[in-house]
Amino acid sequence: MQKRWAIASCSNLAASQRLRGELGVEAVLADLLVNRGVESFEYARRFFRPDLSLLHDPFLMRDMDRAIDRIERAIGNKEKVLVYGDYDVDGTTAVAVVYSFFRQFHSRLEFYLPDRYAEGYGISTQGIDYAAENGFTLIIALDCGIKSLDKIAYANERGIDFIIGDHHLPGDRLPEAVAVLDPKRPDCAYPYKELAGCGIGFKIIQAFIQKNNMDINQCYQYLDLVAVGIASDMVPITGENRILAHFGLQKLNSNPCCGLQSLIDLSTHKSGRFTVNDIVFQIGPRINAAGRIDHAKDAVKLLISKSLHEAAVYSSSIDEQNSQRKDFDLRITEEALAIIDGDEVLQQRNSTVVFRPDWHKGVIGIVATRLTEKYYRPTVVLTQTNGHVSGSARSVVGFDLYGALSACSDLLDQFGGHKYAAGLTMKPENVALFEQRFEEVVSASILPGMLEREIVIDAVLRLSDINAKFFRILQQFEPFGPQNETPLFLSKQVYSCGQAMVVGGSHLKMTVMQEGTAAFDCIAFGLGSYAALVNSGKPIDICYAIEENVWRDKRRIQLNVKDIRLQ
Repeated sequence: MQKRWAIASCSNLAASQRLRGELGVEAVLADLLVNRGVESFEYARRFFRPDLSLLHDPFLMRDMDRAIDRIERAIGNKEKVLVYGDYDVDGTTAVAVVYSFFRQFHSRLEFYLPDRYAEGYGISTQGIDYAAENGFTLIIALDCGIKSLDKIAYANERGIDFIIGDHHLPGDRLPEAVAVLDPKRPDCAYPYKELAGCGIGFKIIQAFIQKNNMDINQCYQYLDLVAVGIASDMVPITGENRILAHFGLQKLNSNPCCGLQSLIDLSTHKSGRFTVNDIVFQIGPRINAAGRIDHAKDAVKLLISKSLHEAAVYSSSIDEQNSQRKDFDLRITEEALAIIDGDEVLQQRNSTVVFRPDWHKGVIGIVATRLTEKYYRPTVVLTQTNGHVSGSARSVVGFDLYGALSACSDLLDQFGGHKYAAGLTMKPENVALFEQRFEEVVSASILPGMLEREIVIDAVLRLSDINAKFFRILQQFEPFGPQNETPLFLSKQVYSCGQAMVVGGSHLKMTVMQEGTAAFDCIAFGLGSYAALVNSGKPIDICYAIEENVWRDKRRIQLNVKDIRLQ
């Protein structure tokens, strides 16, 4: 698919000019800072030098005092406490953080995760019944619960108190819980609104430590888990999240907990320098596989393991589940592609809706993502379980998927999510009507440009601009992620040195230069089809990220090429 290239302009030229002088950096780097909201020397200092002392006071979060008071009372009265979380990576890491901390001094503590297939997302009646039947009087819910008004009311009837720790948008009313911790509450003055669910869990233990005059380092030991949750949930890598991710990655790369070390040992990336991107593709999918294929409790058992021997038992099982997940993913993606390729009407639409009743529910979200990447239009993948049709939906940049589903709400039993990703359920007889309505809504509201993938280029560079100092400063922009994306650059009139080769079946390996510059090695994933063009000797334009390639302890700057155009 042809991609549209857009070159970003500096949002504040005066601030960029000022930073160039104050920091002694090139114009390109100053522009990069300004476009990330860094417009002063002091902000730049905090950006380049994250510090744990800059984390916000957890008691600025509405209801945090009530939450800690209730937890202290439960511990003092030796009440049974249940740590409850969602079954995705953010939920399981949040449960692991809170459970691991409080089990040190409270023995009447357990954790609970709902079954994806039997209970579905969020607080479940089954979970509350389990708590009541087993004598639990307090549930700490993480990464879920903000809209579970009826479930919390049911828990209250059964004599169970709830502390909600969520980061999703609340509805018009809040659950009647003892405490509702969510920075997105309209009445919450907490300075940073984009914490992940595991971030909320971290703030709970930070608050408990702070109130009880404990050593603050006792909460920092969980930052590797927090970083995994932040990366996997794709929350913005800004503000407090950036500090937590920075130090969490340091711990992940130097002294990870036993569970994460066990997953690292199974991964193909063992260089000792995991990034946010490596978590997303190497660690996160393995943790997620437990809840997709079997039960997410195995993921928590792995993450709270106290020894490498114990962790190895769970990581081996989870790795096997991940292999099964890959098989399901591959098969269902192929079947979905076949449906689209065999339907001319579907090919011409502005949306994609595909349905097979036998598809595995645990991987349809992954398949929806893959279809969106290929066809680049709002996509819904549906399957059927126990007589109900459920689905996962994904969107393209700029299109409000949640709004489109709202326009189809009379055909849905339930839906939830946000602008770019959502889940939904409906009756089988509504599938055809939904497919038609969704296409009508998308066609009426989507702009033509939204259906064309766009690459936003941060700056135009000559290859001679790339040197060790430039790359060293660029590395200090890490960790990269949403709202602090890896910078992309454009170099024009580039020539191939030697023979470009296709490697790994579809990737392009080449060396390029401009007239009068040094040569740079390049890797272009998925761009093997450009080999003939590159080898023709014609000048090309490339957009790329700058990275470091480590091979046999030798480090070299490498260009990771994202797209190629004929000059």
